[in-house]
Amino acid sequence: MSSYTLEYLPPVKPSAIALGTVFNQAANLAVLTPIFGETYRRAQHADSKEEFIKSKEAASAAALYGSTLVGSGIQTYAVAAVLNHCGILSYKGAAYVGGLIFAATSVPLLVTQIFQERRPAEMVAVKAAVGLVDTVGLAVFLTYWGTRPAHDLLR
Repeated sequence: MSSYTLEYLPPVKPSAIALGTVFNQAANLAVLTPIFGETYRRAQHADSKEEFIKSKEAASAAALYGSTLVGSGIQTYAVAAVLNHCGILSYKGAAYVGGLIFAATSVPLLVTQIFQERRPAEMVAVKAAVGLVDTVGLAVFLTYWGTRPAHDLLR
C-alpha cells in the first residue's frame, strides 16, 4: 500500500498565496458588500450587541466571509500553481492563462444565466467583471509578485 504525499502539488511562495487571497477578497467584496451592508444595518437596529451576535444574520455573514476567504486562498494557490507549472513569467502569458481559467470556470455559468435563467444583463455583466478580476487580474498580480519559492529559483 502506498502512502499519500503532497509531492505532486507544486510549491508556491506563501506570500503569493497570502497576497493573492487579499487581492481576491478585495475583488469579491464588490459583490458581497450589499449583503454585509444589510447585516450591518440590522446590527445597528438590534437591541444589544449580544442579541445581534446570536442572530442568524451574524452567523450567516460569518460563514459567508469564512467560506469566501478559504475559497480565495484555494483559488490563489491553484492559479499560482498553474502559472508555475506552465513556466509563465510574462504579463501577457499570465493574462492568457487567466483568460483560459475564466473561460473554463465562469463562461459556462454566465451563458446559463443569460440564456436559461434569463438573469438581468447588468447582474451578469457584474459577475463577468468580478470573474475576470478573479482570474485574469489574479494571474497578472501573481506574476507581478512572483509565485516560485526561493528554493525553486536556485535550481
